[in-house]
Amino acid sequence: MSDSETRRRLVTESWSAAWDDGDVDALDQLLAPDYRRRARNDDEGLDREAFKATIITTRAAFPDLVTTIDDLVVEGDKVAVRWHSAGTHSHPFLGVPATKRRVEVSGATFAAFGPDGLIHTEDVTWDPRGLLTAIGVITVGQDQ
Repeated sequence: MSDSETRRRLVTESWSAAWDDGDVDALDQLLAPDYRRRARNDDEGLDREAFKATIITTRAAFPDLVTTIDDLVVEGDKVAVRWHSAGTHSHPFLGVPATKRRVEVSGATFAAFGPDGLIHTEDVTWDPRGLLTAIGVITVGQDQ
């Protein structure tokens, strides 16, 4: 199996185990101990344990959450993932009581494997306003 195939399998399996099954420790085989996940250029980012906690919190609020990898490109040590997630807001999230609304968000994640075969940094882009709008935290198109 080539490095690209191995990396593709590792990303796919770890991603599914963490996001779809809640097995966040599966990320330990993918993410380095000094891992950082950044959502903005000026963002200090989340470390590996904070990222895992975010997944657990999100899955608690959206227990039927399914994250689908739409595109996965592995070229050398670089990885690009286009994804979307869908789930039902069944329990409180960010202080918002359950709305029972179906929510869908999408984004892209860009990372690189280090010489140790693990990802040390990851940049993610997605619009959290879509999630916040869907659960009623913010409203769009209403007179203020």
